[in-house]
Amino acid sequence: MFELGVVTYQIAKDWDIDTLIANCTEVGFTGAELRTSHAHGVEVGLDQAARADVKAKFADSSVQIVGLGSAFEYDAIDSDELRANIDGTKQYVKLAADVGAPGVKVRPNKIHEDDGVPRAETFEQIGLALRECGAFAKDLGVEIRLEVHGRITCEPPNIRTILDHAASDNVFACWNSNLQDRDESGGIDANYALLEPDIRLVHITELWNEYPWARLFELLKASGYDGFTLAEIPAAGEDALRLMRYYRALWTAFGGGA
Repeated sequence: MFELGVVTYQIAKDWDIDTLIANCTEVGFTGAELRTSHAHGVEVGLDQAARADVKAKFADSSVQIVGLGSAFEYDAIDSDELRANIDGTKQYVKLAADVGAPGVKVRPNKIHEDDGVPRAETFEQIGLALRECGAFAKDLGVEIRLEVHGRITCEPPNIRTILDHAASDNVFACWNSNLQDRDESGGIDANYALLEPDIRLVHITELWNEYPWARLFELLKASGYDGFTLAEIPAAGEDALRLMRYYRALWTAFGGGA
C-alpha cells in the first residue's frame, strides 16, 4: 500500500510549513517533499533551533516530511561547478538529517554532446558524483534519490546506466511519470522494470493526461512499493484544496492506496 502526498513544486510553493501541514491534513495528503526555493523556507541557512522546529512540526502532525527536493546536478563540464554541486548536495543532506527528511532528491539534467562530450562520459561522471554523495548521505541516514529528469537523461535506460555507474546501495531512483516512459505501444512495463529495484519515490502529475496511471499503480503494487506517490501539479490559487480533493478521488479510482 502506498500513500499520497505533494511536491511543493508548484501547487504548494507559496505555503509556509504551518499552512502546508494544515492543508495536507485537511484533504488527506499524508506526505510532502519540500522543493528548494519555496515559501516553506527549509533551506541550508536555517540554524539548529529552526531545523529542530521544522522536525517537530512534522512529527506532531499526520503529515510526513518525505524528503527535500534539490536542483543539484552533476553533468557540468567545469570541474569547479561539478564540485560545487557535490558539496552543495552534502550540505543539503545535513539539512535533511536535521529536519527528519529521509531522502534528498537530485537530478540529471542534460548532456553536452554539442560541446564534444560523449553522453557516455557524462553518464559516468554523474554516476561517480552520485556515488560520493550517496556514501556521505548514508552516514547520516539519508537516501540520495535520482529524479528521472532531463531531455535525454530522463529516458529510463539512461537513468539505469547512471545508477549502474553509481554502484551505490544508498543511491535510488525517483520515478517521475514522464510521458517518455512509454514505449511505441504506449506501455511502461519494460522501462519500469529497468528501474523497479531502485525506486524509492514516485512523482505523479496530471491524472487526466494520457500517461497509463492505472498500470503504473498496478506495477507499484506488484513490486511491493509502500512509499509515496507525490502530486507534482500546477498551482491552483484559491482552488488548491478543492483541486487536491478531486485529485485524491481520482488517485483512489486509479487504484492508489488500495
